[in-house]
Amino acid sequence: MKDTFINELERSKEYFDRATRCLTEEHSGHTPAEGMMTAAQQVAHVGQTIDWFLEGVTSDAGFDMNFAEHMVPVLAVTSLTAAREWKDKSFAAAIDYVKNTSMEDLSKPVEAGQLMVGMPKFGIAPSIAEHTAHHRGALSVYARTLGLTPAMPYMEEMPA
Repeated sequence: MKDTFINELERSKEYFDRATRCLTEEHSGHTPAEGMMTAAQQVAHVGQTIDWFLEGVTSDAGFDMNFAEHMVPVLAVTSLTAAREWKDKSFAAAIDYVKNTSMEDLSKPVEAGQLMVGMPKFGIAPSIAEHTAHHRGALSVYARTLGLTPAMPYMEEMPA
């Protein structure tokens, strides 16, 4: 069962990376409209949210719901390279958590806070995948506004 969650996280990262690789460092500050996160901030937000999910299931207090505070470091990111490093490190930490936590502990319910209470801790894997897919889609729109064509996330090349 743990392999299912690990695979889900690995696939989520792979799909995100493939679909967004058309965005390069020069696109870091791109935003389709004023007031939206930049491309770099979108990627940083993915990393930060993975960290948030992991902290939420490992903390005695549950999930920290102070989203304004969470956005401070995300909004400070100006480099797509730095944002990708954050995201990669966060995915690695989530995968390590699943690998190094017993299935018994992963099956324990979240007991505190406002989010996921009563749900098993392994619920972060599909939640991370879903959140990452949302931002993968947003960044595909960002790429299109730049005249770029994002790769299909699910395979390296389309069959002929």
